[in-house]
Amino acid sequence: MLKVSVKWQKEVFPDVEINTSLPPYVFKCQLFDLTGVPPERQKIMVKGGLLKDDADWKTVGIKQGQKLMMMGTADEIVKAPEKGPVFVEDLPEEEQAIAVGHSAGLFNLGNTCYMNSTVQCLHSVPELKSALLQYLPSVRRSDLDQSSHTLTVATRDLFCELDKTAKPVAPLQFWMSLRKKYPQFGQLHNGAFMQQDAEECWTQLLYTLSLSLRSSDASENPDTVRALFGIELVSRIHCQESGEENSELESVYSLKCHISQEVNHLHEGLKHGLKSELEKASPLLGRSAIYVKESCVNGLPRYLTIQFVRFFWKRESNQKAKILRKVDYPLELDIYDICSTDLQKKLEAPRQFLRDKESKKLGLKVAEKIIPAPKDDDEKMTDAEGSSNTNRWSSAASSNDEDAQLTGVYDLVAVLTHKGRSADSGHYVAWVKQESGKWIEYDDDNPIPQRAEDIVKLSGGGDWHMAYICMYKARAVGM
Repeated sequence: MLKVSVKWQKEVFPDVEINTSLPPYVFKCQLFDLTGVPPERQKIMVKGGLLKDDADWKTVGIKQGQKLMMMGTADEIVKAPEKGPVFVEDLPEEEQAIAVGHSAGLFNLGNTCYMNSTVQCLHSVPELKSALLQYLPSVRRSDLDQSSHTLTVATRDLFCELDKTAKPVAPLQFWMSLRKKYPQFGQLHNGAFMQQDAEECWTQLLYTLSLSLRSSDASENPDTVRALFGIELVSRIHCQESGEENSELESVYSLKCHISQEVNHLHEGLKHGLKSELEKASPLLGRSAIYVKESCVNGLPRYLTIQFVRFFWKRESNQKAKILRKVDYPLELDIYDICSTDLQKKLEAPRQFLRDKESKKLGLKVAEKIIPAPKDDDEKMTDAEGSSNTNRWSSAASSNDEDAQLTGVYDLVAVLTHKGRSADSGHYVAWVKQESGKWIEYDDDNPIPQRAEDIVKLSGGGDWHMAYICMYKARAVGM
C-alpha cells in the first residue's frame, strides 16, 4: 500500500492510498470520490505519459510520497434560476436519487459484474435493507466472526450509499470485505482478478447475512434472511428395490430449474429439480442402492429465488460449460401445484380471496358462496363462525401486516442474467423492477430503463443475455 499526494486544479489531496494489488482504475474511482471527476475524464501524469486503467503498477514506477498531477473536469450541478422549473441536476444528491426513480449504478472494479449484479438484485428487497439499517456497526455478537461482521457492515453501507446518490458508486469496501471473507473471489489470472459465478456470490452473501441478521429477542424473528428467502421442503425418499421409505424436512434459499431437452418452461424445470436419484447404503440390503427423492414445497418464502442450472462441469475440456437452451419464465408465477397437500389446503382460502379481489377490480360479479343446509339443526353455524375455522396460512416472512397471508402466487421483481458461453467469462447484468413498476437494467455503472415485455425475452436460446437467477415477490392478501 503506497501513499501519494494528488494535485487537481488548486486543491492538493495528501495521503491518498494506492493498493498496488488492484488495477489503476480502482485508484481513479477513489479520486472520483474526492474530486467528482469521472474516471474516464481523469488524466493523471506519470512517468512515460498518462496513467491507463489497466496499467501494471510495477511498470508505472510510483514511489511512496510521490506527488501526482491530475487534470479533468468534475460533474457540475447547474444552478436553477430563483423562479422557474427545478431540474434533477439542480437537486442535492439525496434528492436526485429519488427524482430519477431508481438507485445508482456500480463501477466495475475489474471483472466484478457478478458482484454488482448480485448487489443490485438484493438491494431491491426493502425488508432486507430495513434489517441492515438496524444492524449496529459498533456492536458484534460474540458468536459472529469478524469477517462476517465486516462484510455485513460493508453491505449495509453500500445499500445506504446506493440510495443516497444518482451517481455511480465504487463498491471498494464491500469488494475487499467479500474477498476477505471468501478468498475464492480474489483469484488472479495473469495479474488480473478472475470472473466469478454470480450464483456463488449470491449464496455466500445471503449465508453471511443469515448469520449476522439474527435477533436474540424472542419476540422478534430470530433469522431475517430465512424469514425472507427460506423455502421449507418436505421430501419422500424411497427405494424401489428394498421397499424402504422415509421423509425429511429441509430449508433452502432457492429452487433449482433443471434444464434438459424436455424442459421448455420454468414450471417444467422446477418439477425436474424437485425429483432426483441418489445412491446410499441400504440397511435392509446391506449394500448401496438407488433411492428416489421427491420433494414439494411445504413453507413459502416472501421472496422466491430460482436458479436456472445452466452451468455444468465438462470433463473433456475440464471446465464449466453452459446450457444455452431457451427456457421461458413468466412475470407472474403460481407454484400451487408443487406445494404439499397440507400447504395447498392452507392456501385455498387466501387464493379464493385473491381471485375474488381481482375479479372485483375487473368489474366482474363475484358469485356468493352457497353453503348447503346441514341435516341436523344443531349442526348449523353462521358464516362468521364458519370463517373462523378457515385454515390461515402465515409465514414468518409473509408480511409486516400480521393478517396478510401468502397465496402461492408470485410476481417477478428481479432477474440476473449472464451473457457468454462460460461461467468463468462473459458478463452479468441485473434487471430490477422499481417501486414505480418500471424496470431498470443495471449494466454495472449504467442504469438503463427497460420495458416489462422485454424482461421475459431474456430466456436464452442464443448468445444474448439469458436468465440465470430470477427473484419473485409473494402476492399476499389481508383477510
